[in-house]
Amino acid sequence: MTMCPETPNDAAAMQLHDIVLRAPQAGDMGWVVQQHGEIYAREYGWNAEFEALVAEIVAKFVRKLQPDWERCWIAEWRGERVGSVFLVRQSRHVAKLRMLILTPQARGMGLGGRLTDECIAFARQKGYKKMRLWTNSCLTSARALYVKRGFKLLESEPYRGFGQDLVGETWALEL
Repeated sequence: MTMCPETPNDAAAMQLHDIVLRAPQAGDMGWVVQQHGEIYAREYGWNAEFEALVAEIVAKFVRKLQPDWERCWIAEWRGERVGSVFLVRQSRHVAKLRMLILTPQARGMGLGGRLTDECIAFARQKGYKKMRLWTNSCLTSARALYVKRGFKLLESEPYRGFGQDLVGETWALEL
């Protein structure tokens, strides 16, 4: 993740309690797509197919949003976006966590956990019985975050995607 223009001293001063979680505003969805494209290309060598997938997911979220059942949170520090996560309705009883991303400057302070916890709390409030997510085995930090919150690995399958040989994983949390 890039695009956080703070100087290293400012980035070092970032604290979890200083980060605001807010609803999306104009421009945020494009930022989500851009961050996924740039970060995954730089850190994992993924190609534009991944950015296209994220763009499709974002477009579907915006076009078919069910505001009583779905949410997006944008994490912001000093007016700059530093992360996001989405919770979408997969079925009447199942919510799906999607597109959790943090800028490099926002990693390591618990923001990923905070965003995931917001999704879990919202899903419980809405009466969902289960949360699911899909990720890749190479995303070790995200996987550790999910395990810490009680998600269980349901399925693991090798595939070729985004210009790489990957292992896709489906995880679930009973609420």
